[in-house]
Amino acid sequence: MSKVKRKANLVEALIPIFCLILFLGVAVFNFKASPHIPLIAGAIVAALMASIRLGYSWGELEEGVLKTINMAMQAILILMIVGTIVGTWILSGVVPTMIYYGLKILSPGIFLVATCIICSIVALATGSSWTTAGTVGIALIGVGQGLGIPNYIVAGAIISGAYFGDKMSPLSDTTNLAPAMAGTNLFDHVKHMVFTTGPSLLIALIIYGFIGIKYAGKNLDPSSINQILTALSSNFNINLLLFIPPILVIAMVVMKVPAIPGLIGGSVVGGLFAAIFQKSSIGDIINAAHYGFTSETGVEAVDNLLSRGGLDGMMWTVSLILCALTLGGILEKTGMLEVIAESILKLARGTGGLVVATIFSCIFVNLVTGEQYLSIVIPGRMYKDAYRKKGLHPKNLSRALEDSGTLTSPLIPWNTCGAYMFATLGVNPLAYLPFAFMNLINPLVSIFYGFTGITMEKLPPEEMLKDDLVIE
Repeated sequence: MSKVKRKANLVEALIPIFCLILFLGVAVFNFKASPHIPLIAGAIVAALMASIRLGYSWGELEEGVLKTINMAMQAILILMIVGTIVGTWILSGVVPTMIYYGLKILSPGIFLVATCIICSIVALATGSSWTTAGTVGIALIGVGQGLGIPNYIVAGAIISGAYFGDKMSPLSDTTNLAPAMAGTNLFDHVKHMVFTTGPSLLIALIIYGFIGIKYAGKNLDPSSINQILTALSSNFNINLLLFIPPILVIAMVVMKVPAIPGLIGGSVVGGLFAAIFQKSSIGDIINAAHYGFTSETGVEAVDNLLSRGGLDGMMWTVSLILCALTLGGILEKTGMLEVIAESILKLARGTGGLVVATIFSCIFVNLVTGEQYLSIVIPGRMYKDAYRKKGLHPKNLSRALEDSGTLTSPLIPWNTCGAYMFATLGVNPLAYLPFAFMNLINPLVSIFYGFTGITMEKLPPEEMLKDDLVIE
């Protein structure tokens, strides 16, 4: 006999969340494990709760899991393609060229501004804030020390730039994940983020400029930077023409080329440029696209920066997303997310209240789970319908997810991002937090837009009529 299904109450809905927090805390912080297995354990608790207490069969839960994974399948495919792009772009010299000319703009009088810009360029090119901080960031910390600039201020500029580039790069995993959770496409998401992220970076650069005035005129010891520049120029044919592939990808964004064929085109162009500029063989190109690029310059910072990419290099992230979506699918299918969202939404009034609820939910998930992917997946699934019911385009939700979930993760010491930055830069996140201006300002700009309605795009009229929505 089939069980009678019922709606979960708030306590029942929160039990899997609290168990997830416990599992993640023990596994990640006590045993330094990856979050994959804790996520699966959380999904098991959610499935048991749904089966024993709420009357759901395994077939129904499996249907929910597969439906949720299917909704994110485009993002997963894009991530796999992005892996091939990173591999071919490094092999071709595209990424090394962008890093080379980015480092060239260093100037003692504008060191903090330049630091933020350099990290932005590198993160845009690589799609990785972690790699940016772990390579160029380390070098910039050393240069800052030579100038007498406190490490926590330099670290704040590094974090601001690295997360701007990560957030705005189509190569970033979180930049692909957020629109998948909200129900919009990658390029619409990136363009919509410009309205909040652009002003936030500009304000941050102005503040860094004012702080940096006191350090103008001091001698700059560029030995660590020169070592990187020499390694890049000795091992790659550095050429301004290598800016063409990223320019083409940007152009495709503007021309609204679908993400998958556009990114495949970027990978193909990268392979062609590898053959033309670096004299790479077809075998080299295939291996870089599949397994990533392995740098052997002899300079540790450069080798750490450039040894990455490839289809295989994305599998850890893909598997993490699948584990998170398994839990999310069960929570959504059983209505547990809806119960939690309804409780939170009772406190939200209007568009501004909805944006505030989204942003603080993302920060809360970052705080309690220590994982930025969950801060995008869980609130993304929770608030997707709420935005639609208010007649708001889903790209408003995806932008809010990144404005808070992505950007606040490195500011929390026990978050995986904060812990990584602490270990890499040697600066406690609580110390650099007041100087990570981009990360602090961006959520506030997003909230301001929510209450004023600026750039809060509505659903097309035909979509609103189809769902019988009321224009507010």
